Amino acid sequence: MTIRIALVDDQELVRLGFRMVLEAEPDVEVVGEAGDGAAGAALAARGDVDVVLMDVRMPGVDGIAATERITAAATHPKVLVLTTFDLDEYAYAALRAGASGFLLKDARPAELVAAIRAVHAGDAALAPTVTRRMLDHFATSAPVETDASALEVLTPREREFLVAIAEGLTNDELARRFVLSESTVKTHVGRLLRKLDARDRVQLVILAYDLGLVGR
Repeated sequence: MTIRIALVDDQELVRLGFRMVLEAEPDVEVVGEAGDGAAGAALAARGDVDVVLMDVRMPGVDGIAATERITAAATHPKVLVLTTFDLDEYAYAALRAGASGFLLKDARPAELVAAIRAVHAGDAALAPTVTRRMLDHFATSAPVETDASALEVLTPREREFLVAIAEGLTNDELARRFVLSESTVKTHVGRLLRKLDARDRVQLVILAYDLGLVGR
């Protein structure tokens, strides 16, 4: 299956660099480019895009607003946020707006491609160097009011899993903590996504903080 990509960045040279990297992959195709958020949202609405690589800081409509426009649609492509700065609060806002991943622009080509494949498959992609900072950001920011009744559908074990995910544990680390196989861990994570109607792992992290399951 070919993953169709849209590049949204106000710097043409940056888009060119990403295009060169991605076109070297047999299962990835760049189907469009845009130089600002408004054009990027229009591009995503065409229906032939699977993943949008979205710059955050752009003139006019920025990446946050564009991400909100894209994810507001009933059916929409995944959005992978790209930023130059690992402490860019705009990128955190984009995650709340519906982006499925957060990656630095200086990521290695293999990391970029792996992130694209991850979000296309319905998982989340968070740059290893910024995952902890992202969690710290949510831990110190004001919570978003969330209906606590969402927790009523979870078993005590599932709550433990949700907290562990919010702490930033990978599937391998979850398997070691709960003494389970990775396949069983994936089953638990998938069940959490379904029960909480969460789009991906990023949203599970945000939800756990907003519900007060992880200390602020």
